[in-house]
Amino acid sequence: MSSSPAKVVRIYENGGPSVLRVENAEIGAPGPGEVRLKQEVIGVNFVDGMIRAGIYPQPLPTIPGFEAAGVVTAVGSGVTGFTPGDRVGYFFVAGAYATERTAAAESLIRLPDDISTEVAATFLAKGLSAWMGLRPLHHLRAGETALVLGASGGVGSVLIRWARALGATVIGVAGSSNKMAKVQAGATQALYAGDPDIIAKIREIAPNGVDVVYDFVGEATFGVAVATIRDGGTIATIGAASGQPRSSPNDLARRGVEIKGGGMPQFVRGPTVALATAELWDAIRQGVFADLTVVRYPFADIVHAHEDLANRRLEGLPILIA
Repeated sequence: MSSSPAKVVRIYENGGPSVLRVENAEIGAPGPGEVRLKQEVIGVNFVDGMIRAGIYPQPLPTIPGFEAAGVVTAVGSGVTGFTPGDRVGYFFVAGAYATERTAAAESLIRLPDDISTEVAATFLAKGLSAWMGLRPLHHLRAGETALVLGASGGVGSVLIRWARALGATVIGVAGSSNKMAKVQAGATQALYAGDPDIIAKIREIAPNGVDVVYDFVGEATFGVAVATIRDGGTIATIGAASGQPRSSPNDLARRGVEIKGGGMPQFVRGPTVALATAELWDAIRQGVFADLTVVRYPFADIVHAHEDLANRRLEGLPILIA
């Protein structure tokens, strides 16, 4: 198979959005165990900005991005289960900012007929991060009360809706007052992180403490998590936008409080991928996330997308149209 030109986004140095460069690239035939993809939609996630800024260092130059969906155009030797024309997606494969690429076949998820490539690229990473919180980190049950710190972010906005659909009372906390409406749309109760009475207000809703805290913020909000979790509850840390929390392990251990964390590669792998994605597709079919806005950027507008990401101007879940 002859190679053909494609577009990729590369960074040669860490910094602001302006370091993102759209370039031509030659994508060769897939190697053993690989497939070649024509990517249609690429997910943009908070971690992409951290890679760009050097907070999560990677050897440079590099192609950012971890999530996309598209169509298989060729398969390499030894690949079974995929043929040209299959629609697939992935949620944790480096180098996603590309219109075409090769990728390991084992990392791909075949998309059901009723799940578009746009839906897949919008929800795979964020939805499976939420699933990780709602299942492996703390198996949320109907009737429980969940506190979500950072509820207006991409994963947070998915998780609060899913948790409420599972029958939980969901207290969503927004980091800024202008994000309150977003949280109110998905949570049972919405509170502002800057409210000096926030702990008392949470305790009014859950006098004995909440059953689980989902913390997307980290150090800045961890005191609220510790003050409002019930004895024997769980604090699930998913990302740490403000830095890693300084925990009080001895005090929490005496109270029987567990702190759980980790990343998707740890919890969503092997046979678990099929289970997790099946639950995600079902939630999508049920309309759990139907009110969430999708913000579409042309591939060439990657700098604009990252400017909005960095300046917290996003009004929805961002994707690139390849």
